[in-house]
Amino acid sequence: MTKPQDIVVALKLCLSGVDRSFAVLARELGMSASEVHGACSRLIEARLLDPETRRPRRKALQEFLRSGVPYAFPAQLGELTRGVPTAWAAPAMAGKVSVDDAVTPIWPDPDGTKQGAAVEPLYRSVPVAAKNDPALYDLLALVDALRIGRARERKFAEQELERLLSHEPAASTRSVANG
Repeated sequence: MTKPQDIVVALKLCLSGVDRSFAVLARELGMSASEVHGACSRLIEARLLDPETRRPRRKALQEFLRSGVPYAFPAQLGELTRGVPTAWAAPAMAGKVSVDDAVTPIWPDPDGTKQGAAVEPLYRSVPVAAKNDPALYDLLALVDALRIGRARERKFAEQELERLLSHEPAASTRSVANG
């Protein structure tokens, strides 16, 4: 069964290719190497990662993001907190979609600079991983728009995810290996 952190790993693999070890991916994502290894195993089982190349199956991943993630890993706006903007408040969507009630969705983070309504991230290390990788931040914020947005925000997020995930990174074809 797929876990929320598997989505974070899959998105990172879409950006970085498969030439990083589990240990390197783990460090970049704020996870342990065993968590990344487990995520890759579950992604293969879910047919979202090719077992031979360990490359994400982008079309299948896009379909799961669009049709599965909002139901498997739903989220809602919570209490006011300080943190990192996500969904329509993040740079990937800010100013590109008109939002009627101007609630700022926020991943809680004590080092965050914005205040808004708390949204539980897919995985506890998401705010740190997003700060370390702006492209990953964009993808994770778009996924949150699928999880908490209304039709307009979800449609924009779907289109952006399709655009951003449609191209393979220029990277080595070496497999992810333990280490």
